[in-house]
Amino acid sequence: MRRALLALLLATPLVSACGFTPLYADPGVGSSLRRIAVTTQDDRLGYRLREQLEDALAWDRGAAPLYRLDTRVEQDRRSLGRRIDDTATRYELTVKATWILTPASGGTPLTGTETVTTTYAAADQPYAAIAAQQDGEERAAAELARLIRLDLMQALAGR
Repeated sequence: MRRALLALLLATPLVSACGFTPLYADPGVGSSLRRIAVTTQDDRLGYRLREQLEDALAWDRGAAPLYRLDTRVEQDRRSLGRRIDDTATRYELTVKATWILTPASGGTPLTGTETVTTTYAAADQPYAAIAAQQDGEERAAAELARLIRLDLMQALAGR
């Protein structure tokens, strides 16, 4: 325990000497992420993605946006496994999001694409089947938001 603490204390000056800056420090990209206005398509999956992105980016509604993030989402659902009556036992939901980050002051937009695949169980009851599909969409939107946030952090850190 003491050796680990001593090693950590000795390594601290080395990390600061190499120019390491925490991602959310003031000179980093954290404040830029808070000022990205998100727009998505007008459907359930688009709404969920926008909601997840605004949470992931910690959008500051009170500040003027520095960037506009436009996303376009496509989804594909494929049945997996078959019962004896030829109905699916599971579904695979693949969601592809294409995004464009445009600076509010003008300039070259940044683009990217992320793809996420989730699965969910098929249910015999109609309400349970709808709830399972919506849960799969919610999980896909959350994962897409996380991946897009990482892309944005990397892109803005390079600027």
